[in-house]
Amino acid sequence: MQRQIGTFGTVARIVLGPLLLLWGALGGRIVLVNGLSSLRLDLPALAVGLVAFPLIFLVALWVRSLRDPSPLSATGPRETAINWVLIVVLTSTQAIAPISFIGFGVFVFYGATMLLAAALGYAGCEVSAVSNFALRRQDQIGCPVLTPIDALDHRPAIE
Repeated sequence: MQRQIGTFGTVARIVLGPLLLLWGALGGRIVLVNGLSSLRLDLPALAVGLVAFPLIFLVALWVRSLRDPSPLSATGPRETAINWVLIVVLTSTQAIAPISFIGFGVFVFYGATMLLAAALGYAGCEVSAVSNFALRRQDQIGCPVLTPIDALDHRPAIE
């Protein structure tokens, strides 16, 4: 498959992906003790971000593909707004101690899938990167952050 993103989209994913992944993997904590950092992995967040969320999206988009084999195109303003709301709601759980791993897992998930999307050249929202790769599909979900950046790669050249 041909790369769908150019330099701006690739660089954005390569920069943002590790930052989000690290933030989630560490549970938002970097502790300094006597001038040295003490890092502790948030294993539940890693499990949620690297296993649970990818499986949820993989199964959901696979089931949808069985009902309707055409590629999903949920990229309009309404779908993008719904995606924003889900991101905000899920990431806000990091402030609630007993379920903070869910919010940090979202960061792990988005960070890891951004890196996958950068490697594959995938321009769609990262939530469908794993399922598109595994199912060899091109489902598109509105991405509130990277769609405008990807548009920079496709703007007409100024002469």
